[in-house]
Amino acid sequence: MELTLPTKVNVTHPIMLDTKILVVIGANGAGKSSFGRDLLERYAGQAKRISGIHALFISDDESKLSASNEFARLQSMIKERLFMPRISEYEKLILQLQSEEFEAAVNFKEACKTNNEVDPPITKIDIIQAIWEKMFPHNRLIRKSGFIELVSTGRDSNSYTAGRMSDSEKLVFYLIGAALCACPNALLVIEEPETLLHNSIKNQLWDEIEAIRPDCTFVYLTHDIDFATSRSDSKRIWIRSYDADHSVWDYELIESNESFPEEVYMEILGSRKPILFIEGTDTNSIDSKLYPFIFPDYLVKPMGGCQKVIETTKAFGQLKDFHTLDSKGIVDRDRRTQGEINYLREQHIYVPDVAEVENLLMIEDVIKTVAKRLMKDPDDVFKQVKENVVRLFQKELDSQVILHAKHQVRKKLETTVDRKITTVEQLTEHVESIRLNIHAEEIYKNIKEEFESYIETENYKSILRVYNQKGMLPQSRLCAICGISNKESYLNMILSILKENKEDAEAIRKAIKHSLGT
Repeated sequence: MELTLPTKVNVTHPIMLDTKILVVIGANGAGKSSFGRDLLERYAGQAKRISGIHALFISDDESKLSASNEFARLQSMIKERLFMPRISEYEKLILQLQSEEFEAAVNFKEACKTNNEVDPPITKIDIIQAIWEKMFPHNRLIRKSGFIELVSTGRDSNSYTAGRMSDSEKLVFYLIGAALCACPNALLVIEEPETLLHNSIKNQLWDEIEAIRPDCTFVYLTHDIDFATSRSDSKRIWIRSYDADHSVWDYELIESNESFPEEVYMEILGSRKPILFIEGTDTNSIDSKLYPFIFPDYLVKPMGGCQKVIETTKAFGQLKDFHTLDSKGIVDRDRRTQGEINYLREQHIYVPDVAEVENLLMIEDVIKTVAKRLMKDPDDVFKQVKENVVRLFQKELDSQVILHAKHQVRKKLETTVDRKITTVEQLTEHVESIRLNIHAEEIYKNIKEEFESYIETENYKSILRVYNQKGMLPQSRLCAICGISNKESYLNMILSILKENKEDAEAIRKAIKHSLGT
C-alpha cells in the first residue's frame, strides 16, 4: 500500500512510502500515538485502530461466580454480553464473532438439508482458536451451547468465560479477532503491539496475524527494539519528536540497508538482541536475506566488507562490559587457511565450510529439503546436482587451483615481509630470500593434487568448500531439476520454508549452522 506519511518538519512536499508493514519506533512521548492518529484520519473508512489496552474491559468489578450457580451464571452472561451500559471493544468483538458463528451454523444446517456431503464452514472463531491455542498450548477454547460460550480449560480443570480470561489471554484473543474482522485491504494501526505479551509469544503472534491478513497493511507503533527488528520485511521510521502546535514530526526513514542509528539504542527503552555482524551492505544480498532466519534470536547487521565485520566484532567484544550485548560475526571463507579460520573463531567470527555464501544454498540437506517440499525425490535430485557440480569443478580445475595458489603465495608474502628493514640494500636482500623460500610450483602442485582427489572421490562437501564460482547454482541445473524458474525463486523457496518455521525449516537451519560450526 502506498502511504502518505504525516508531515515532516522542514519538508513541504508529501512523503510517500510503499510498504505492507511499517514500524514506527520512538521513545515514550516522542509522538508515536499522534503519528498513528494522523494516519487514521488520512485513511478514514479504510483504517482501523487496534489497541490491546483500550480493548479490554472498561470496568469489571464482578467477582468470580461458582460454576454450579446457574442462575448467577446466567445473570453474569446477560450483564457481560447484552446489557452493560459501557461495552468494551473486546466485548463487542465477542458478540460480533458469536453472531457470525450462529449465522454460519444456520447456513450450514440449511445447506445440509439438500446436500449431506457439504463441508462445515471455517469461521473466524475457528481461526482465532487455532492461533490462540498455539500461544497458550496448555489451555483450550471450548464452544458451548446457548450463546456459543467461550471457555478456557487447563487451570486445575476449572473453566471460565471469555470475560474472565487473564489480561494476556484476552489480549491475544482480541488482537487476532480484531485483525480478522477488519475490512478487506485495511490499514491496521496497532498501538504498542508488545504490551502484555510475553517475549516467548510476542513475535510469533504477530507473524501469525500478518499471515492471516496478507491483504492488509500493518502500521506498528512501538518503543520495543526487539519487536521492531523482528519485522524483517518492514519499512521503519524513527520518530524523534512531535510539535503539536504545528502538527509536524521530526522523524527519519531508516532505509532497509541501514542499521538502526546509534541514538536509537540510547533513547529507546526495550529489550535488545545479541548482534550478528555480516558482510554485505543491503537486504538484497543473500547474506542479509538468509542469516536473519538462520539466527532469529540475533539482530543481523550488514557491515560491508569482511575486514569491517572483523574490526567491528572485535571492537564490540572489547566493550562488552559497557553495553552487555553479545556480538558475533560471519565472513566468507575467501580461500582462508585453517589457521586463519581458527584465529577468527577465537574472536567469535565464524567462517562457513563453503567457499561462497551461495554455496550454503547447495548444501546436501538444503537441496533435499527443498526437493522434498516440491514433491521431488530428494535423493535423485541431489544425485543429479552432485554429478553436475563435480563435472563443473573438473572443467574449471586449473583456474580454481590458480586462485587458491595465488592466495597462499600472497599470504606468505604478507607474513614474511620484515617491517624493520630501513635501507634499500636490506629490502633487496630480503625480497630475494622470500623468492627463494616461496615455492610456487610446489604450492600449485599440492593444491591440484588435493582438488583432483575431490573429483576422483566425488567429494561434494569438499568441492563446496573450495569451489569459488557464483554461477555454480544455475550451472548445476538445480533449479531446472526441481522445477523452479531461477536462482532467485530457489532462494525465495528456502526463505519461505524458514519463515514458516516448521520441521523442514529446522533441517535447513541445522545444516547451515553446522557448516558455520555453531
